[in-house]
Amino acid sequence: MPRYTPEQLEKRNASKWTTVQAILAPIQFLIFLAGLTVTYLYSQGIWITDFWWVTFFVALKTFMLVLIFVTGGFFELEVFGQFAFAHEFFWEDFGSAIAMIVHISYFVLFFWIKPSQHILILTAYLAYLSYLVNAAQFVIRLLLEKHNEKKLKASGAV
Repeated sequence: MPRYTPEQLEKRNASKWTTVQAILAPIQFLIFLAGLTVTYLYSQGIWITDFWWVTFFVALKTFMLVLIFVTGGFFELEVFGQFAFAHEFFWEDFGSAIAMIVHISYFVLFFWIKPSQHILILTAYLAYLSYLVNAAQFVIRLLLEKHNEKKLKASGAV
């Protein structure tokens, strides 16, 4: 797995987009938890009785996913010189693209195909799962990069 060079690490730490991502990521996670909870409660007939809430949270989650992808693109542009799919973040961006496709497929189904609510609920669960896998990619990378940063500091490279 590629690591930040000391110069890229400096750019990352100085970038306003690093701060933006650090703010948006936990908000997105909370929206994910809320959406997953609402979808589960609705699917089980517990407390949530209006399907509108399921669609609302998938829409909110989709908006956050796109927002984080775009701001992440500005981050990659600033640090790596490429808006998206920079070599260093290729697999994370690929995972984000898959998650966006699955989230957007919910609305393709909802507006054009009009399947049963059961199919839409399964699609919402799949969208949330795709986000969770993608979020895990970023968390693992963050932990590895923090470990690498400590090694660079210990060696005096940063």
